[in-house]
Amino acid sequence: MARGRGLFFTILLIVLFAAFYAVTRLVNLTQIPIFTDEAIYIRWSQIGAQDANWRFISLVDGKQPLFTWVVMVLFRLIPADPLFVGRFASVIAGAASMAGIWVLSYEIFKRKEVAWTSALLYLISPFALVYDRMALYDSLVATFFIWNLYLAIRLARSPRLDIALIFGMTLGAGMLNKTSGFLSLYLIPTTLLLFDWNSPKRITRWIGFVLIAAIISQLLYSVLRLSPFFHMVAQKDTVFVYSFSEWIIHPTQHLEGNLRGLFDWLITYLTWPIFFAAIAPAMEPKFRKEFLVLYAWCLVPLVGLAAAGRVLYPRFVLFLAMPLLIAAAVTIVWLFEKITNRVWRAVLFIGLFAPSLIAVYYLLFNPLYAPIAQADRGQYISDWPAGWGIREVNALLLEQSQNQHITVFTEGTFGLLPYAIEMYLVDRPNITIVGIWPLPEKMPDSIVEKIREEPTYLVANQSLLPPDWFGQLVGSWQKGLRKDRFLRLYKLALPRL
Repeated sequence: MARGRGLFFTILLIVLFAAFYAVTRLVNLTQIPIFTDEAIYIRWSQIGAQDANWRFISLVDGKQPLFTWVVMVLFRLIPADPLFVGRFASVIAGAASMAGIWVLSYEIFKRKEVAWTSALLYLISPFALVYDRMALYDSLVATFFIWNLYLAIRLARSPRLDIALIFGMTLGAGMLNKTSGFLSLYLIPTTLLLFDWNSPKRITRWIGFVLIAAIISQLLYSVLRLSPFFHMVAQKDTVFVYSFSEWIIHPTQHLEGNLRGLFDWLITYLTWPIFFAAIAPAMEPKFRKEFLVLYAWCLVPLVGLAAAGRVLYPRFVLFLAMPLLIAAAVTIVWLFEKITNRVWRAVLFIGLFAPSLIAVYYLLFNPLYAPIAQADRGQYISDWPAGWGIREVNALLLEQSQNQHITVFTEGTFGLLPYAIEMYLVDRPNITIVGIWPLPEKMPDSIVEKIREEPTYLVANQSLLPPDWFGQLVGSWQKGLRKDRFLRLYKLALPRL
C-alpha cells in the first residue's frame, strides 16, 4: 500500500511539474519582441527547411548547426508564427534540462528530496526561464551540459560500454550545437573524484570507455567538415574569446573585470538567496567529493571564460549555473529538515523563493520591468537589438501590399533587419525586400528609380532618415523604456528639385 501511495505521489508531482513548466514557458511566449540573433537563427532555419542544400547555413557565420536543425524540423511539424516555432525549440530543450537536472541530482545524492528541489529551482529560475523562452542556442547548451555531467558521473561510478556509447553521442551533439560543448569533454577527469579506487583495475576500463566516448563525439562533430564553411567556426570563436597567441601576451589582464561581471550575472539570475545556498559549505561531509565535482564543472569553465573572454554576455554562463542549482538544492533540503517549526519554514520558503517567483511574474506578464541582468535588458528590451515595432511594421507592409507591389529597404543586411521582415514577408509576391548598410547620406539612384515605379518604404532601426533623403514617417516604436531608441518606418518620396 505504501509503495502504491509513493508511486501515485511521484506521478502527481510529474504532472504538476509538467503543467507548471508548460505555463511558465508557453504563456506570452512571443511577448518579448524578437531579438536580432533570434531573427538570424530563425531565418537560417526557414531557408534550411526549404532547401536541403542550405542545411549547414549557420556555418556561413561560424555557428554550429544543431539548434537550427531542431528548428528546421519544427518548421515542418508546426504551422505557426516563426518566432513561436523558434522559441518552442528552446522550450523543448528546457524540458529536457529539467528532467536531466532531476536525474543528475538523484544520481549524485541518491535522494528524491534533492532531485525534486533541484527540478523546482530550475523551474522557477529566472535564468532558465529567460532562455527557455528565446530562440537562442543557450538553452540547448545547458541541456547537453547537464546530461553530459550525468553520464560522466555514471561512467566514473560504473564503467560500462553502453554508457560510453550514449555519452559519446551526447558529447558530439553538444559540440554540434556550440563550441562550449567541448568543455564537457575536457571536464571528464574531474569525475574521478567519484571513482571507486578500491577497485583500481577498473581505471583501465574507464580510460578505454572515455576514449570511445571521445572518438564517437569527434566522429559526430566531423559531420561539419562536409561543409566548405567549416573553417568559419574557428574564426567566429575568436570574436568572443582570445586565441592562445593573443591570450598569452596578457593572461590575466581581463580576468578580474570579467570575473566580476560573470558573477554579477550569475547572482542576478540565480537571486541572492539561491546563490548563497549554492555556495554554502556541504552540510554532510560524506558529500564533499560530490560538491567538488559540481563546483569544478561550474568554476573551471567560468574562470577560463573570464581569463580568455573578449566579448561576453550573460547567456554564455547559463549552462554553468546548472551545477549551482543542484548545490543549492542540497542546502535547502538540509535547512528544511533542520527547521521543523511551520512558521519558520514559511519564512524560509518566502526568503528563498520569493525573489525568483517575483522575477517569473514579471518575465511572463510585464517584461519591461523584469529584474534581469542589465546587459540582457539592453539587448532584449531597451536597445537597438530588441525588435519592438517589428510586428507592427510587418502588419502595415502586408496591408499596403494587398493590391499593389511595394519595395521595402531595410537599414541592415544581416541581423534584425532584414531577417525579421523576411521571416514573415519574403514569400509574399507583392513585396520585395532589400537590405542596405550603411545608409548613404545621399539617396541612391536605384532607390529614386524604385520610388518612381511603386510605393517604397524604409525600415530604420538605428538612424533617422538621412538629411538628403525624403519621405514621410509612417510610424515609430519605442525600444522598451528608452526614449532615445526607436524603430521607424518611412514611406520614401522623390527628392525635391
